[in-house]
Amino acid sequence: MSERKERRRQQPPTAEAAALRDGLLPAQLATVNTMEQFKWELRFVRRPMFQAPVPVLFEPGGERYVVVEEDGTINHNPSLRLRP
Repeated sequence: MSERKERRRQQPPTAEAAALRDGLLPAQLATVNTMEQFKWELRFVRRPMFQAPVPVLFEPGGERYVVVEEDGTINHNPSLRLRP
């Protein structure tokens, strides 16, 4: 069998991106990494006191957003409301 080489180039994470990921649960981190391969962008993480962090990702066009739950599932209809 021939060995396939990875052609996609991954950008090294910036300090800001690393800070956003800091404290995410393993299941959330795995989902965020997968979503980023599909060009979704982790823009911010809400960190409510005494609760798990809430990563918020936006689609490439920036129109739609999702929340990654504690167990790594994607919530397409979050109760989170964003300011304009």
